[in-house]
Amino acid sequence: MAISDLHVRYERNREIVRDLRADSPDDWLIVAGDVGEVVSDIRESLSLLKERFAQVIWVPGNHELWTDPSDPVQLRGEAKYRHLVDICRELGVITPQDPYPVWHGENGPVAVVPLFVLYDYTFRPAGAVSQEHALELADEAGVICTDEFLLHPDPYPSREAWCRARLEETRARLDALPPDLPTVLVNHFPLVREPTRVLRYPEFALWCGTEETADWHRRYRAAAVVYGHLHIPRTIHCDGVPHHEVSLGYPREWERRATPPGRPVQILAGAATTDGKSKR
Repeated sequence: MAISDLHVRYERNREIVRDLRADSPDDWLIVAGDVGEVVSDIRESLSLLKERFAQVIWVPGNHELWTDPSDPVQLRGEAKYRHLVDICRELGVITPQDPYPVWHGENGPVAVVPLFVLYDYTFRPAGAVSQEHALELADEAGVICTDEFLLHPDPYPSREAWCRARLEETRARLDALPPDLPTVLVNHFPLVREPTRVLRYPEFALWCGTEETADWHRRYRAAAVVYGHLHIPRTIHCDGVPHHEVSLGYPREWERRATPPGRPVQILAGAATTDGKSKR
């Protein structure tokens, strides 16, 4: 199962998380980022989910990486990310820094691969000839992501430099996977540009991913891709691979949807225990 963009700063979203429970005691839950902005909220929510699911797998969203002025924890950039990884390890939640767990239920074995690769401003609007030009066009359209003010790349000189470092580290780990092992690739940002084509403000795509991951669903044998960030929950297929956007989003967004909010999306069927033995 998978869900993202819980945004528990909103009390109605927090209530949904409190009511979120597994259908089976063997269910795994993917949390594809943006649990919240404040470290205490992130810890509380992931701790609650870990009590209710056999395994919880988390990747950071941009909101978790913010240095929010209201948060007593004022770490920046890589230090903030590593602090969240330490919290997850304390709780028993799997992160992009940990060995990839293998699902041995129905449709398995499949490696569930949590990713953290950020974005590098290569999802540029039509007519933008450079990153600088693309940012100018976004500014003129009144579309500037809050990341520009709160998501610090320290110790890297820029967010795109941090992205490049993450890409290099992640490729090395993915290339080391057994060549016959399928994957479920999990990232907060979409791995391909196609999902951003329906954004109301196309300039926002700048903060939504990197062209460097466009072939990863083929290169790394993805049975499915899971992402969030866009707050446009749906499934599209690229090269026959389902890409699931699994966000809850803000109350003003999910109130308009026909389906009840907070229902995780099923990614793989069949129950599996954490020791890797399928329950049939």
